[in-house]
Amino acid sequence: MKSKTNCHHSKTHQELVGAENFFKAVQEENRLRILCFLKKEKKCVCEIWQYLRLPQNLISHHLKVLKDAGLIKCRKNGLKVFCEVNKKNIDKYFKLIHKFLY
Repeated sequence: MKSKTNCHHSKTHQELVGAENFFKAVQEENRLRILCFLKKEKKCVCEIWQYLRLPQNLISHHLKVLKDAGLIKCRKNGLKVFCEVNKKNIDKYFKLIHKFLY
């Protein structure tokens, strides 16, 4: 028989907070669109801006939320900033969510 996750354990509580942060980051449609746009390859922020057709400051906000949640990685190359999906962390979140739901 499978043992159930004890949601009151301190480590499990930290994992629940991590899962909550993931859901908060991806709950917004434009953030999901950014992740979808980046899923195949890294893109320049200017390409993300053109793709979503949103004000630059709003794109910056969404990228910061995704970056703070560990869902994307960004690096500067000259004057341009390139972002890509952080697949390792997304896999970690999926495993964590699976742990709680199954």
